[in-house]
Amino acid sequence: MALAFDEFGRPFIILREQDQKTRLRGIDAQKANIAAGKAVARILRSSLGPKGMDKMLQGPDGDVTITNDGAAILEQMDVDNQIAKLMVELSRSQDYEIGDGTTGVVVMAGALLEQAERQLDRGIHPIRVAEGYEMASRVAVEHLERISQKFEFDVDNFEPLVKTCMTTLSSKIVNRCKRSLAEIAVKAVLAVADLERRDVNLDLIKVEGKVGGNLEDTELIYGILVDKDMSHPQMPKQIEDAHIAILTCPFEPPKPKTKHKVDIDTVEKFETLRKQEQQYFDEMVQKCKDVGATLVICQWGFDDEANHLLMHRNLPAVRWVGGVELELIAIATGGRIVPRFQELTPEKLGKAGMVREKSFGTTKERMLYIEHCANSKAVTIFIRGGNKMMIEETKRSIHDALCVARNLIRNKSIVYGGGAAEIACSLAVDAAADKYPGVEQYAIRAFAEALDSVPMALAENSGLQPIETLSAVKSQQLKENIPFYGIDCNDVGTNDMREQNVFETLIGKQQQILLATQVVKMILKIDDVISNSEY
Repeated sequence: MALAFDEFGRPFIILREQDQKTRLRGIDAQKANIAAGKAVARILRSSLGPKGMDKMLQGPDGDVTITNDGAAILEQMDVDNQIAKLMVELSRSQDYEIGDGTTGVVVMAGALLEQAERQLDRGIHPIRVAEGYEMASRVAVEHLERISQKFEFDVDNFEPLVKTCMTTLSSKIVNRCKRSLAEIAVKAVLAVADLERRDVNLDLIKVEGKVGGNLEDTELIYGILVDKDMSHPQMPKQIEDAHIAILTCPFEPPKPKTKHKVDIDTVEKFETLRKQEQQYFDEMVQKCKDVGATLVICQWGFDDEANHLLMHRNLPAVRWVGGVELELIAIATGGRIVPRFQELTPEKLGKAGMVREKSFGTTKERMLYIEHCANSKAVTIFIRGGNKMMIEETKRSIHDALCVARNLIRNKSIVYGGGAAEIACSLAVDAAADKYPGVEQYAIRAFAEALDSVPMALAENSGLQPIETLSAVKSQQLKENIPFYGIDCNDVGTNDMREQNVFETLIGKQQQILLATQVVKMILKIDDVISNSEY
């Protein structure tokens, strides 16, 4: 730390506990920050693309996660460095906004930082580099708009949506049945989408998983799946044309709020009390029967007395159903959640074409399917898989596919994947650099070079010669002036991404470039780091 002296030459302390703090200033601070950002990007670089590798992370309590979703990897990593935390935030914001491209955005930011380091070594001021990056990102985003293509789809013809979702799933562990999963994701989104307003509420899509079966057994249920079974084993397992009473009040005698004590000294008094309780249950069950309910779904439990009565009165019931599930059931069946038995009316009942209980495997695992609902705005994707990790990873992959389908409903434009869009932007940015006088053009050229890092990483992960492959594709794009040529990761034999059906959403790509540029600008503007020292 720099010491300061007063006019009499006596040193005085500016920072409290100054000797216990470390301070990096100027170019050293920027170099250290860039190194931290690059380190995070290097971790994710190898999991980019269809041939990317997965990462295995062990949590503090010993649970293991295997994934190649950028946001999930960075969430699980316990990052200590402040700049590395910015990279984690970067992938999280891409995940919240777009849902896909979380790995690419970090790789892109890492490449921009690497190029910025070279510019700083040349003696260019970091602010000028940041301004150059800002100009270049504008050029790139505008160019993406120009090369994007709109495609038309409707509820009957959703093939383009499926193809784009398949591109997202091809880089995941579930890529062997990406076709069926992409179709499930698109159908789920179209079932809950409001196509007039171009809006999709993903909360209406519930993703449930159950260990066992194959990944191919994953299905889409137009209705709700509840991980519960009927409260009594002798209740009917299948109810057609069900009228459902959705209750949040327990099946038990009312408990007075006051402190009370009941003295029972004779058998008669005990009998009276028991009869009174039985009468309460009788009335409750009768109220449900009177309004025409054929199934009761209750948020709380009920004791054996009530259970026995319900069974005898032929009123199937499900207990201990969670609040979120109750809401989804109410939305799907068009029912109302009833807080008191006195308020039960026939209008408040939900309607479902079929409620059935299904058991899985040799275990006693049972689940309740509520299907053919009156208002099928809520759907469930039910995932099967060999183990828990597989199911968790499939849930993350399905989430990405759902987000991509939602983005396409909001904005119908696509660009071509496989690094084709990045190469096209790189050429456009490089060409635009000459128009800018001044030092910024060095930064703009550096931006163009950084854009090449994504196709380069794709080639590297696919076992191709990175520089050779990239330069071949680049020259092909330049010669024919067609922005569809990308890296042939799957070794199909053609670089034309139209033939390979590799699409990405336009807003996803634009967001990647904008977010990466913003974070890099922020990191470049830091020139003084004061932190508590390690020892």
